[in-house]
Amino acid sequence: MRRLKSFDKNANVLYMVAVPIGNLKEMTPRALEILKESDYIFCEDTRNTASLLNKFDLRKELISLREHNESSVSNKVIDLLKDGKKISYVSDAGYPGISDPGKILVKKVRESGFAVSTISGSNALLNALVSSSLDATHFYFHGFLSSIDKKAKEELETLKNKNETIIFYEAPHRIERTTHLLYEVMGDRKATIARELTKLNEEYIEGSLSELVTLDFSTLIGEMVIVLEGNNKEESVDDNSILSRADDLLKRNISLKDVSDIISFELKVGKNYVYNLLLNNKK
Repeated sequence: MRRLKSFDKNANVLYMVAVPIGNLKEMTPRALEILKESDYIFCEDTRNTASLLNKFDLRKELISLREHNESSVSNKVIDLLKDGKKISYVSDAGYPGISDPGKILVKKVRESGFAVSTISGSNALLNALVSSSLDATHFYFHGFLSSIDKKAKEELETLKNKNETIIFYEAPHRIERTTHLLYEVMGDRKATIARELTKLNEEYIEGSLSELVTLDFSTLIGEMVIVLEGNNKEESVDDNSILSRADDLLKRNISLKDVSDIISFELKVGKNYVYNLLLNNKK
């Protein structure tokens, strides 16, 4: 067991500094103070960080620490801490380590016996959650789904029975794909797409997934957060219940696809799951 005090005068501390996700007015006075006092600032992208610091008239030596070199460059951070240097780390936006580099750095610095202190600031997932109409009492942050459809579906299968509100990050070129995957695997649920957070074009789009899949996705630009209603079924739905409801609907000459859509909406079961179950049951 180890106890490390961040404000101990004799402590060598790595500062993980949150920076604005869009609106520069959200740069905190404490973040500016820490960065100004730092001997070295490690960052995800030196060009982005230099541009940010220039806006606040800060000139510092910047060292790149990104996903592909995080492990090796973390050793340089540790060496500088051993020399008594004050070190900060920033990612391109928001908090380091949250869907950004930083976790390996923190782990290695902690293992080396140094303190790590986080300087609070902007956070996209919290902004989106609090401003959505979905339950914020309990939530699960997943971040980015795999860019490979098969793997993304597998991830969603592991999440579909979670009761908590679920939060995803997504890029504009994959938002259409991901919205459709959510509808197919998770069933029809309430959701909010939040985009351009803290910026002039900030927008929240609320509705059911069946509504959101009809969006004109060409109108959605900027990084996005998807806030998804958890699985609020009081009881799990077994296959027999699905087949029984399907049998009733099929007697009315409704197509298999439409039956799958109806049951997905009524029982909050993945549309693909229902369709494949009915298809296999016909064989």
